[in-house]
Amino acid sequence: MKALLLRGFPLFLMASLTLGLAPFVPEPHVWEKIRWIATGQKMDLPIYWWDFLMHGAPWVLLVISGVMHLRARKTGA
Repeated sequence: MKALLLRGFPLFLMASLTLGLAPFVPEPHVWEKIRWIATGQKMDLPIYWWDFLMHGAPWVLLVISGVMHLRARKTGA
């Protein structure tokens, strides 16, 4: 699993910039969902949470992979 997360960084980056932000207009989808959660509006249906999970997953994987890369670089592995 660790090797997959380390090797998958370019894929996670591409997925975050495409799937994670789509649709781009009028605002990135994941940003809209974060705003909804922060302001406490419209997140009453399970489909909204599922949508947030699907658009947010590439970002979570990108962050995990990036942290693992930084740790590997720091330890010299």
